[in-house]
Amino acid sequence: MTDEVLYQVADGVATITLNAPERMNTISGTMLAAISERLIEADRDAQARCIVLTGSGRAFCAGLDLQAQSKTESGGLGNLSTGSGAPGELEMRTAPPNVLHNVDTPTIAVVNGGAAGYGLDLALGCDFRIAADSAKLNTGFAKRGILPESGGTWLLPRMIGYAKAAEIAFRGKTLTAAEALELGIVNHVVPAGELAEFAGGIAAEIAANAPLAVRAIKRMMRAAETETFEQNVHHVYLQLLPLLGTEDFKEGVAAFLQKRDPEFKGR
Repeated sequence: MTDEVLYQVADGVATITLNAPERMNTISGTMLAAISERLIEADRDAQARCIVLTGSGRAFCAGLDLQAQSKTESGGLGNLSTGSGAPGELEMRTAPPNVLHNVDTPTIAVVNGGAAGYGLDLALGCDFRIAADSAKLNTGFAKRGILPESGGTWLLPRMIGYAKAAEIAFRGKTLTAAEALELGIVNHVVPAGELAEFAGGIAAEIAANAPLAVRAIKRMMRAAETETFEQNVHHVYLQLLPLLGTEDFKEGVAAFLQKRDPEFKGR
């Protein structure tokens, strides 16, 4: 496993850190595989109740490492996947944006600095974002002759509406953290020196809740994006039934009646 993607689990929170600060955490082909593997590992780990994705140094992620990609026989395009598809094919099912979209564990992008290109799409792919006041979100794909290749065209319009997303993307704007907060792209903006503590506090709140319930809530919110109201209500009911039989449900009720903090076991 590359040391350019760090991973640790502590107090119910799995932290995945992009660790190539000398090149602003631009992502190499080996990092793509490592990100997907770490996301899957965290999602399967009963001790990881929340996933934080962040970067080391002064950037969150400045996109793909185009210099490294350009040296591959395929011109780099083949390394956008983590699979071993045939020449000319992309195995996107295991690419980080798709894995990120499908994990049940809540994900938080802690945007410590600039997020551009592939890095911006990774941040948008998390359930929500917390940004340092110095962070910037670069949507300048059109200025480079490309388009958001990793989910941005799907994610951004759903977050802020088509018209606002269209203007930002077509103009290739770079957004300050304050502008991103006003648009609703990020949930919180805090001073850079307070970012880790603030984000850690929110992650800890999520990790303290009943993990099976949180995962079910996330699944149903994602499902609601393509379901009718009636379909989602029915789907939610089917998710509720097994939760009623868990130890965590009994603990939640007991803690409420006894006016104490619950201690959930994920069972």
